[in-house]
Amino acid sequence: MGTGAVSLGFARVTESLLDVGEHVSAVSGATHGAVVTFIGQVRDHDPDAAGRVTGLDYSAHPDAGRIVGEIADRVRAEHPLVVLAVSHRIGHLEVGDLALVAVVASAHRGDAFAACEGLVEAVKAEVPIWKKQYEVDGTHSWVGL
Repeated sequence: MGTGAVSLGFARVTESLLDVGEHVSAVSGATHGAVVTFIGQVRDHDPDAAGRVTGLDYSAHPDAGRIVGEIADRVRAEHPLVVLAVSHRIGHLEVGDLALVAVVASAHRGDAFAACEGLVEAVKAEVPIWKKQYEVDGTHSWVGL
């Protein structure tokens, strides 16, 4: 889909499977004593679902990759001592699949935790990604439109 600009690490929206190890490797370094990882995976329930969720389709606006990059750059400006890698997956995902991976590294845990939380919250709130959620009875609903 697209990769946004980020000074270190990466920020992207992708149809590829997400690899936590790739994200950790992208931010690891001798000066980073703290590596904070957030993994968002598809769950089998949702407040918007009447029954059990069996899977979902994520779709994204064409600018989603650019926006993820802008968010990553903003988080780095707010926390200049961190390095980060973030990816949001689109396409069809099953329960248990990774939908969002964010990894932030810093010399100290406080910076890494604060930056990771800000990164994840901003991606969830600002990136134009929507999901079509499938339920066990065969029905579906759109979330985030």
